[in-house]
Amino acid sequence: MLRVSRHLPASPVRAFDAWVDPEVASRWLFATPGGQIVRCEIDARPGGAFTITDRRDGEDVAHVGTYLEIDRPRRIVFRFSVAKYSSAESTVEVTVTADGAGADVSIATRDVPVEWREQTDQGWRDLLGRLEDVLGT
Repeated sequence: MLRVSRHLPASPVRAFDAWVDPEVASRWLFATPGGQIVRCEIDARPGGAFTITDRRDGEDVAHVGTYLEIDRPRRIVFRFSVAKYSSAESTVEVTVTADGAGADVSIATRDVPVEWREQTDQGWRDLLGRLEDVLGT
């Protein structure tokens, strides 16, 4: 299992909602520095799904998932895949806890293929940095 975490300058509710509000999520979730989010559809409920598409160098990369659990503002669990790069699906658990004037966000990812572990770990770290930027504004 991979686990990354970060302290964010926002309430747990704001940190949680950034994962499930399409307007906010389209500013950071699965975004790459040179890419542009061209589609962000989120149905945040157990059994609901999301599709977030990042256009990178003229190519669309769709990030898709199905929500298994939603416990606002504490926990989100979803199955996740990026078919362009792998047929594998991972299970992602996002946990948000209050910490002082902010929130700690932890991401635990299971079922990551060995060849994608390092890139997945760094990808979540980068995305939490983008989330911090979005919540700090």
